[in-house]
Amino acid sequence: IDDRGQEGLELAFDHWLAGTPGSKRVIRDRRGRVVETVEQAQPPKPGQDLSLSLDRRLQYLAYRELTAAIVENKATAGSVVVLDVHTGEVLAMVNQPSFNPNNRSRASTSRMRNRATIDVFEPGSVIKPFTVAAALESGRFDPHTVIDTTPGTLAVANHVVRDVSNYGRLDLAGILAKSSNVGATRLAQGMPPEHLWDMYHRFGFGQPTGSGFPGEAPGSLPDPKRWGPVERATLSYGYGLSTTVLQLAQGFAALADGGRMRAPTFVRGSDNPSTAVIDPMLAEQVKTMLETVTAPGGTATRANVDHYRVAGKSGTARKIGVGGYEARYTSVFAGYAPAEQPRIACVVFIDEPKAGQYYGGAVAAPVFSRVVGGALRLFDIPPGNGLPPGTHMASLASFAEPVEP
Repeated sequence: IDDRGQEGLELAFDHWLAGTPGSKRVIRDRRGRVVETVEQAQPPKPGQDLSLSLDRRLQYLAYRELTAAIVENKATAGSVVVLDVHTGEVLAMVNQPSFNPNNRSRASTSRMRNRATIDVFEPGSVIKPFTVAAALESGRFDPHTVIDTTPGTLAVANHVVRDVSNYGRLDLAGILAKSSNVGATRLAQGMPPEHLWDMYHRFGFGQPTGSGFPGEAPGSLPDPKRWGPVERATLSYGYGLSTTVLQLAQGFAALADGGRMRAPTFVRGSDNPSTAVIDPMLAEQVKTMLETVTAPGGTATRANVDHYRVAGKSGTARKIGVGGYEARYTSVFAGYAPAEQPRIACVVFIDEPKAGQYYGGAVAAPVFSRVVGGALRLFDIPPGNGLPPGTHMASLASFAEPVEP
C-alpha cells in the first residue's frame, strides 16, 4: 500500500508517479549484511512529476459555492465540473458530501467516491440541445420551423407528455427557451429514432469519456431498435438514458467548441486531439439558440454573469423509485461562457433539493453564475461587448414570463 496510489488520480497515474525500482547483485555476510556489490543489474528510475490541470483557486471557489447551495437547498448531494473548452482540461471538479484526506475519521465510502464521474442520473431537459441538433441535421427542420405545442400536452401511446404551461407555437429556439417537452417530442417524432440515438452517441452519451479516471461510469443509452413511441418521446427530453456530470460537461464543451469533441484530461498541457462530431455551422445555430435560455423569458436567467454573454440549458428530472417516478428531483444547469467565444464549460448538479425550489434554473443556475463568473475573472477573460451589469445581448426574440419545466 505504501507508495502506491489507492484512489483517484494517484491510482490512475501510479505508473507515472511511482517510478521503477532498481536491482543489483550483492554479497552478504552470514548476518545478512551487504558487504560487496557485484553488479548493478538495473539502476532505479525515479517517478515523474504530474502537473494537474486543476486550478486550486477555482477548485476552492466551486467547492465553496456548491457547499453553500447544498445547505441552502437542503439537498442530498451535488457536483460541479468546469472544463477548458479548447483543451478538454478539467479546471475544477468538486463533490458534496466530501471529506478531508488529512482527517479520515469521516471518510466513509459515500463521501470518498467521485460523484462527478461515478454517479449516473437521467439528465432531463438539459439533453434538449442535442435533440435540436439532431432535428436540424436531419434536414426536416430548420431554425425557423414552428412547432405547435398547444394545448401543452401530447398523448403518446398510453403516456401523456406535459409542459408546465401551454406555450402555443414555438420555433426551435423557443423550444429550448421554454424547455417544451411537447416541442422536443414533436421533433423526435419527425426524424428516425436512429438519428436521435446517433447524435447522442456522437456527443459521448452512453460511453466513457476517455478521462481515464478509475471507476468512471459510462451511463446508458438504449439501442434505438428497442424504442417504442413512448421511449422515442421521453428520450428527446432526457428520460430513459443516464449520464454523469463529467459526460454532460464533455458534451457541452464540444458543442461550445464548434462540434469538436475531446476526452476530458486532468493533465495540464497534454496533447489532446479533437474529433469533429457535427458541422461547425450546425453547432453555431444551436449555440445561438442556447442564449435564449438565459435571456429574459428563458428558464435560466439566474445563470447570467454581469458583463458577459452566457449560454446553456437547465434541466429538472424526477427520480425513479421502486414504484415509479417519485417527488424527488435532480436539478442541473450546463452551459459555457463567454457565449460569443466560449472558453469555459461548466455543469452544476444538485441532487434532491428539499427547501421548496427544485427547478434547475432556480437551484443550479445561480451556482453556475457564481462559479463561471469567478472563473472568467481568475483567468482574465475579458468581458464581451461592454455589457452593463444585469444586461444580456441575446439577439433572438425574448419571451414572456420565465418558467422552468
